[in-house]
Amino acid sequence: MAASPGALRRAGNEEFRRGQYGPAAALYTRALELLEATGDAAAEERSVLLANRAACHLKDGACRLCVADCSGALELVPFGIKPLLRRAAAYEALERYGLAYVDYKTALQVDCTVQAAHDGVNRMTKALLEKDGVNWRQKLPPIPTVPVSAQTRWSVPSAGAPGANTPPATAPRGEPDQTAAGTERARTLKEEGNELVKKGNHKKAVEKYSESLQLNQECATYTNRALCYLALKQYKEAVQDCTEALRLDAKNVKALYRRAQALKELKDYKSSIADIKSLLKTEPKNTAALRLLQELNRA
Repeated sequence: MAASPGALRRAGNEEFRRGQYGPAAALYTRALELLEATGDAAAEERSVLLANRAACHLKDGACRLCVADCSGALELVPFGIKPLLRRAAAYEALERYGLAYVDYKTALQVDCTVQAAHDGVNRMTKALLEKDGVNWRQKLPPIPTVPVSAQTRWSVPSAGAPGANTPPATAPRGEPDQTAAGTERARTLKEEGNELVKKGNHKKAVEKYSESLQLNQECATYTNRALCYLALKQYKEAVQDCTEALRLDAKNVKALYRRAQALKELKDYKSSIADIKSLLKTEPKNTAALRLLQELNRA
């Protein structure tokens, strides 16, 4: 009797656990072919199989194949954590940092407790800052808005499969819908602020960021508002926002850099230099920071 798609998937999971990624991918492919041949349109099952096969490709360094399978999985079941994280990792390996950043940020909208996504955002922020300078955000592709329903929807786990979208043990409990709604609104306001910054409307962007911060105190929102205050020459406010951001993330590169910029304008050169030196401990080759340090040393 021919093996069922479920049996092939379980066999693939076992090969994956043993580190046999090629044989595992072949089993997932057979399961997918069988689903197609029988006309079974089970989107959830096909999405899991594609995500599992993507994990094999990622392990074997076949990053473009990983991207293709993850994209297929996400078309079938949008906003799956595993496909988002795997595609982000593949984009990162391909040095397509903007696309990786978008996927990591999208994953955090689905579940803000995923540490791998937080770490990915931090790495991509550093890489993009070094690659494109302080205006790197303006070159990003749009970040999709994740509906609240997707923030609480999890795929059915598949017995330890590499593509099982099971919630982490640290998933928040209590009132997830209310929390998710507030976080979603805060994120929407922040993105509206980002769009206004791109248009050069910093004053209106400050209002959007301020509304967002009332709902959710996020490091990035503080640093974004600080950027606006710098543009508006409100340097004391910029310092305050960067200080708040650093309270949340003591090594945040943008907060250190923007506070240094504001302190320079306030002629507090000593404190400005201290911030730049702290930044350079994290990113010794940060060209914008090195340039600002040269300016401060000449001041």
